[in-house]
Amino acid sequence: MTPAPPVLELDAVSRRYRSRRGPRRQAEVVAVDGVSLTVQPAEIVAVVGESGAGKTTLARLILGLERPDTGAVRFDGRDLTSLRRSELRAVRQRMHLVFQDPYQSLHPGMRVGEIVAEPLAVRGDARAVRGAAVTRALEEVALQPAASMGRRFPHQLSGGQRQRVALARAMVARPELVIADEPTSMLDASVCAGILDLVLAMRDRHRTAFVYITHDLAVARWVSDRMVVMRNGQVVETGASDDVVHRPTADYTRLLLAASEGELDQVPS
Repeated sequence: MTPAPPVLELDAVSRRYRSRRGPRRQAEVVAVDGVSLTVQPAEIVAVVGESGAGKTTLARLILGLERPDTGAVRFDGRDLTSLRRSELRAVRQRMHLVFQDPYQSLHPGMRVGEIVAEPLAVRGDARAVRGAAVTRALEEVALQPAASMGRRFPHQLSGGQRQRVALARAMVARPELVIADEPTSMLDASVCAGILDLVLAMRDRHRTAFVYITHDLAVARWVSDRMVVMRNGQVVETGASDDVVHRPTADYTRLLLAASEGELDQVPS
């Protein structure tokens, strides 16, 4: 049986910025340096590294929000850098981004039902179709009764509930790829576990691929099939998540493991 083609392919992608150092001096900052990565359908790949490793820049490159200086980003076999603006907008409707801070990413003046329906409205779905889809999405993330939750505003929800709303909005249009940028870093451990279980359930139910960005190896091991460890814009290690945790090859990975040692003991095998 021929394996399915990757949902996402990054081929030696690099991104550099100019940083001003005084009135006459500029320095080049390398945010992402020669990163290659593939993500298969229904696969969860964790991108792990400390602040400044290049993780968020990588997410912006994947979504087509920035163009790489070198290399190629291919979604479903199409090079995003070669697409016209209208084509890129259409491709972005098949991806979604979940932010770190759900309160900042949810419009405070919109009700939950309107927030979750946004991707469907952008796509042009009829109002009746949107209503049924929003109800299903809220029920899938355990925000029930859906009708009552849909009438609430973000400030009326807990942090965990707001992140569930963000996940419902991400999944309502059935994207092929979701980029989750530190979605549990601001949540308590028990709430975090529930969100991670939701990500796994959605992957299994809808065969959605995830790129899960985190600084926490324990979280990465819990939720991902494969890990990509980044430092200073480069990939220093990649492999199956259990292999990276139990048989790391890079010194930097060992440092991250040492920092997460107590938390890793709590992660289900």
